[in-house]
Amino acid sequence: MLIADARSVVVFVNEAAGLVFPDVRAGSALTGAVPIWLSDAHARHLLTVPAPRPPDSVADRVVQGRVGDRVYEAHPTTGSDETVAWWLVDDTDHRLAREALRMERERTAFLTESSNLFLSSLNLERCMDVTAQMASEHLADAALVIVPSNGPELPVVTCLRGGTPTSSRVTGAPEDVPGLGEALQGFPPVPSRWIDPDAAPTWLIPEGFGEVGSIVITPLPGHGVPAGALILLRGPRSAAFTEAEEVFARLFAARAGAAMSAARLYSEQASITETLMRELLPPSLHHVCGVEYAGGYRAAKDHERVGGDFYDVHPSGVEGEASLVVLGDVCGKGLEAAVMTGKIRNTLHALLPMADDHQRVLSLLNTSLLNTHNARFATMVLASAAREGNVVKLRLTSAGHPAPLIVRTDGSVEEAPTRGTLVGALPEVTAATVPMTLAPGETCVLYTDGITEARGGPLGGTMFGEARLRRALTECSGMPAEAVVERVQMLASQWVGAGRHDDMAVVVISAPRTNHLSAVNGHTRGRFTA
Repeated sequence: MLIADARSVVVFVNEAAGLVFPDVRAGSALTGAVPIWLSDAHARHLLTVPAPRPPDSVADRVVQGRVGDRVYEAHPTTGSDETVAWWLVDDTDHRLAREALRMERERTAFLTESSNLFLSSLNLERCMDVTAQMASEHLADAALVIVPSNGPELPVVTCLRGGTPTSSRVTGAPEDVPGLGEALQGFPPVPSRWIDPDAAPTWLIPEGFGEVGSIVITPLPGHGVPAGALILLRGPRSAAFTEAEEVFARLFAARAGAAMSAARLYSEQASITETLMRELLPPSLHHVCGVEYAGGYRAAKDHERVGGDFYDVHPSGVEGEASLVVLGDVCGKGLEAAVMTGKIRNTLHALLPMADDHQRVLSLLNTSLLNTHNARFATMVLASAAREGNVVKLRLTSAGHPAPLIVRTDGSVEEAPTRGTLVGALPEVTAATVPMTLAPGETCVLYTDGITEARGGPLGGTMFGEARLRRALTECSGMPAEAVVERVQMLASQWVGAGRHDDMAVVVISAPRTNHLSAVNGHTRGRFTA
């Protein structure tokens, strides 16, 4: 404590204050003996606060200032004899603690915001953009995100503070920058003091950035494989990176690298899944050797693309011979059933040389399924279709599957008299193959039980049923194959509504009309006739 009067003359100074202000003595002038911030505060205090006054008046305001490398608070107390007692409190440690707490809160908020942004996307390019932008805004004047590449060019995302990320590919050797090659390989970062900013290659400096003052290079660690490297740049007017800032940059890089690695892994898995899906999805059907084909498929769940129902049309390799149509239903649904479907389709493709003998194809397929560890079985129907003149000759074989329906030109619907046992469950498969003929405009409909067993209707629990399917097909007489498929799918979908259902598949084989009448205006398609 020290006490000074109205003339700014020191009246009293205790031992502690004397250690802080060694030039202060009783009777000496306050000005020049104490820092200017304290002498000015004393003068202002005398001008604004007349004496005597209560010691707890609002005018007794605390002032702060530095003494060497320490920060002190000075609390004034006005005495009745027009003196002011200044109580000095060393606030250095408190200020450092408050500053450390503030920085820790800001850094925690920054890491939380970054994590939320990284979690909101599984897109690699988006994660790179977020990494560069967040780093440039909070850690440096500019940031670059570089990912490994097998080619001569490095994919780079650059962002200046206050700007937007830009993507590019640069031709540069990572070895030209100390620590960059190691960072891209996942090695620990080198200290920034080891990196000479003047030696930075031109491809590393963003356009318009200017001179580089300091550089930090830290790896972006991934899941077993390095995700890339983060480069932080500061200009000469900014303070160089401290050791604490480099450590914090590594904490941020760990989150960014994990997000980028997850995004890359997701992208690779999505690409693999898409490739597999293309192989598992039912094919698009069309005219083959004078026979019209159409098919439709709906998985059991709207978010799924494949399931246990499948169909294929295998055109004959010889002109005039029959094409093989296969429609089947694997026990179960979802991805596991789809995998089994893929095995069956591949096996049937290998058995195409003997496609004319349905019984043999089914027997060999049955043996193949029995020899696998998968306990699933399947029902299916085989149809061999060949154009002979104006008609289509069919041979139909059902193996535990609903029999095909024949739609005649008069609207009547017949069931093909074929029956058989399912495939993959019994040592032997027995099935009956029946011949059928389609006149021009007539149709053969193959379908899975997902259609007839679909539950819905007004009460929500009634099956669509075969009778309702037959009535719907009666209305499809003479329609093109694609229109028949769309009609059946539409009615089944309307019946189930938003309710649960099994996989649904339908294939239509039609004998095309041989002639048609031109439209009156000469432009539209016209009506088909027999």
